[in-house]
Amino acid sequence: MASRNQLSQLKNRIFASALFFFLLCAFAFPTQAYAKDIPNSLPNLNTFIETVTDGNAATLRGVYVSNVMALSVVQQPAGYPGFVSTEESIATQFSMATEVGNVGLLAHNTHAGSFFSNIKQGDRIVLVYGDGHIESFVAASIQHYQALDPQSPYSEFKNLETQTTSTAEQLFNNVYRGEYHLTLQTCIENNGNSSWGRLFIVATPVENEIVDQSEDVIETENAIQDGKVLNAVGLFANKRHAE
Repeated sequence: MASRNQLSQLKNRIFASALFFFLLCAFAFPTQAYAKDIPNSLPNLNTFIETVTDGNAATLRGVYVSNVMALSVVQQPAGYPGFVSTEESIATQFSMATEVGNVGLLAHNTHAGSFFSNIKQGDRIVLVYGDGHIESFVAASIQHYQALDPQSPYSEFKNLETQTTSTAEQLFNNVYRGEYHLTLQTCIENNGNSSWGRLFIVATPVENEIVDQSEDVIETENAIQDGKVLNAVGLFANKRHAE
């Protein structure tokens, strides 16, 4: 029988292999990347909620940023942490982020991920679940990294703002671990290399909010019931840290 230490080492190796595979391969997409313009006719939030709901309260089905993007969300197949949808308007929930207690969304920079670069610090990012309830976040940190050796699964990553370098595991811990938050990830294209770098948008939860149905404005309000926040169409948004 394997010892607890052996099982721990095996688990760490599986984690490292999945992480390295993800960082190397998930975004190594052969087509040229072009930034997409913000769509001219995004649905309002309430209309978007209606299009992605399926009755499953536990499953994330959509991500919405006013005047930026309205994307459906799919989950990764079990055992495939490197899977990322290639659909134009679909983001993929990152299972390894879920395992450490947070929400991660992935998209190819040649597809839905191209909208991520239009998100600005301070923008509100709304997650929509299958029963129509929402979680709201604010983009707190936008981080750009260069993969110093894009063809190696052991590449280090340089933060383009601070010029500091991190290993793949350190980078994962930095953007995906910690107090409850949302991280959006895509690649950065440079000189024809679509896997040259990584873009991370780290967003922190906003509580006690409701949706203004007429203008898609999210406002603070103390309308809390059973740990949730009532929005303008009668749907409840999770208040994760309700007291």
